[in-house]
Amino acid sequence: MSKTYLFIDGTNLYAGQYELVGPHRYVDFSSFIGEIEKKIRTAFDKIYFYASYSPKSKHPTHKEKLYLKNEALFYRSVKNTKRTIFFTGYRSKTSGKEKEVDVKLAVDIVDFAHRNYYDRMYFISGDADFMHGLNLAKKLKKKVYVLALENRIPIRFTYNFKTYIFVSKNSKLHSRRFEHQQKIAIVPFNIESFVRSIA
Repeated sequence: MSKTYLFIDGTNLYAGQYELVGPHRYVDFSSFIGEIEKKIRTAFDKIYFYASYSPKSKHPTHKEKLYLKNEALFYRSVKNTKRTIFFTGYRSKTSGKEKEVDVKLAVDIVDFAHRNYYDRMYFISGDADFMHGLNLAKKLKKKVYVLALENRIPIRFTYNFKTYIFVSKNSKLHSRRFEHQQKIAIVPFNIESFVRSIA
C-alpha cells in the first residue's frame, strides 16, 4: 500500500506562522494540517515535525515572554495532532543556535526513503539547505513535493519539485509569475480560519 509522509522543519514553520499571525495569536496545527490535506487532496499517513524550543533569558522582557508562550502553545497543538511524531532538538547554551534538528530531519528523509517507509513525501520549510536530502529521495524513486507559506517560499525547490504555495485572499502572489511556473501551484488558503487567540 502506498504511504505518504509529511516532513516539517518545525522551527521554520513556527517562525513563518508567527510572522503572519503573531504574537497574540497562533495557528492551530491540527486544523492547519486538515486544511492542507483538503486543498491538495492528499492524506498523510505520518507527520514528522522537527523543532527546538527557544531559550529563556534570565530576565525576559514582556515581548520575550509573549513569544515563548506563543511558541509553547503552537508546539502543544502540534504534539496533540494525531499521526504526528515530534522530534525535539536543543539550543546551544553559548550561541542559542538550534542543534540536531536539521541533521535529524535530513537523515530521516533519506533513511526512510532507503527503507521504503514512504512512496510519496511532502516537505515544509523555507530553508533550501535541505535540497540535497530531497534530491536523494527523488533519486530513490520517491515522489517529492514541497509545501510553503506565502512568506516562506524556498525558491530553489521550485526548480526541481512540484511546489504548493498557500496564500491568503489578498496576497500579491496570486498574480506573480515564477520562472518555473509549471511546477508551482498557488493555493488560496484562509489561515485566519484556524488561528487561536492567546488569553
